[in-house]
Amino acid sequence: MAADASRRAVLALVAGGLCLALAMAASLLARTGALSTAEAWHALTGAATSSSAHLIVWGVRLPRVLAACACGVSLAVSGALLQAALDNDLASPQVMGINAGAGFFALAGTLLFPFSGVARQLMALVGALVSTLMVYLVARRAGAARTTLVLAGVAVSSLMSAGSNAIVTIWPKTVVDKLAFSLGGLTGATVSQLTLSAPFMVAGLGAALLLAPGLDLLALGDETAIGLGLDVRRHRVVAIVCAATLAAAAVSVCGMLGFVGLMVPNLVRMAVRCGLRWGLPLCAIWGAVLLVTCDLLARVLFFPYELPAGLLLSLLGAPFFIMLLMRRRRPR
Repeated sequence: MAADASRRAVLALVAGGLCLALAMAASLLARTGALSTAEAWHALTGAATSSSAHLIVWGVRLPRVLAACACGVSLAVSGALLQAALDNDLASPQVMGINAGAGFFALAGTLLFPFSGVARQLMALVGALVSTLMVYLVARRAGAARTTLVLAGVAVSSLMSAGSNAIVTIWPKTVVDKLAFSLGGLTGATVSQLTLSAPFMVAGLGAALLLAPGLDLLALGDETAIGLGLDVRRHRVVAIVCAATLAAAAVSVCGMLGFVGLMVPNLVRMAVRCGLRWGLPLCAIWGAVLLVTCDLLARVLFFPYELPAGLLLSLLGAPFFIMLLMRRRRPR
């Protein structure tokens, strides 16, 4: 059984790598009114004679594709960590209020420190941690069942979203496009934003890989994990903090994108029944595939108009969330 699971995981990783390469190539070479596929290819390979083509490919498209990959990886792994730590397949950065908290504090950071990208990044991290703590305390007080956790996350998310709406209403220049920020998207992604977020993403992913064996033990039950020598409480708290860090890093780049952290880990578990040793890399690569593909479709479906990538994710994620609710056999 273990060999079969490993074989399926390897095949899924290879398939994910091929799909990601194709999605990235399609996003970089997509034809638009300002640039043909041939011109994009020549700019990418350094054979372009047009400075505008070089600028579009290297200055706009490439940072956007890299940001989509990084944010997709971070959000998907964040969701996988939350679901494993809380033993709840409905947990995700959006459902748990982490995205909304990071977004609210990021806007507050922009308002208080308008010329400091580092301050915005740190404020997003603080907001993600504060939201996670609020959800955890409410659920612990009311009883940490699946439904209670989800309802607590919805309440905290609504509170943080109200704060974000208040900021953009009173100080509309805080964010250039409040709708795009609320829905989430990669339109304004830049190399500088990605550079600031990268250390948090790398640290979070490294910590996630180190936490994977312990989280697999948690799946056996707290008593069994304790019997095997695992500090369950500390491991769970560190995993949640790691998930919040990854989500905060992504939100500071792509806005409040939702459902990546919900859909990808659940789909990976449905397709490849394996532990987090394989599950985290699978979530990472397929999270990147999902976000790069959604961003590409958002650009080309209604060209010359562009949809926020978060809108497409919501159209996919909301029915998926309902399906997960309907698949539950009994409350936990």
